[in-house]
Amino acid sequence: MKILIFFILLFQILHVNADEIYNLIKIPNVEIYKLKNNNNIRYLNAKGNFKIGVKMNIACDKVNIENLNSKFSVIEKNFNLYNSGFLKKIKLKYIVFCENLSISGINTGGIPNNKNRTLILDINFNQEYFERMIHHEIFHMIQSSHSDVFDENKFSTFNETSFNYAKCSTCSDRLNLDLYKNTNGFLTEYSKSTPSEDMAEIFSFLMTDKKIIKEKIKNDKILSNKVNYIRFSLAKIDKNIL
Repeated sequence: MKILIFFILLFQILHVNADEIYNLIKIPNVEIYKLKNNNNIRYLNAKGNFKIGVKMNIACDKVNIENLNSKFSVIEKNFNLYNSGFLKKIKLKYIVFCENLSISGINTGGIPNNKNRTLILDINFNQEYFERMIHHEIFHMIQSSHSDVFDENKFSTFNETSFNYAKCSTCSDRLNLDLYKNTNGFLTEYSKSTPSEDMAEIFSFLMTDKKIIKEKIKNDKILSNKVNYIRFSLAKIDKNIL
């Protein structure tokens, strides 16, 4: 009898948590994956397919738990680079794992939402760039919550005067994520899409491989100026982030 009561109470608690989570992040079909973490991140996973957004244009599939389990240590290692104080400053608390994430039919690795303190991640994103992608999307949350610190117009002046960014990342064919051998101000082709994506790409390398940044800026004054700007701007938010 006591065992039965225990499981009934456990079911009720989990049901309440699921309802509370939906009220907070407005994403259906999610369940708790891991709650106890030193930086107060709440990891959730999609237990069913979902569509969200004003026009239901954001779609993602349920998670294969074995797939998530095999990748979680890498994911957690990267999020552990951020302390709870910094995550609070950039309004990030919930990570939602799913598979085959897309927005308006375009595949993407992550979708940040500062309003709901949520970052949706596609655990099937290209594994070669997966860790960089995590930090790339985190930067978008940093910039969104501190837009006054990251001035895109000022950042753009570091480029050669003949260069122009695209009007938006989704209306650009500059998509490749491979590291350029000769950077000339840009780490990847995707860096050339918009100022925001350019900054996010630099930040992703700063968080995953500072040696590459150190090597590339030796003979690239434009890139060096950009890196210094991002470091200086980040220090205004948290002096210990880099």
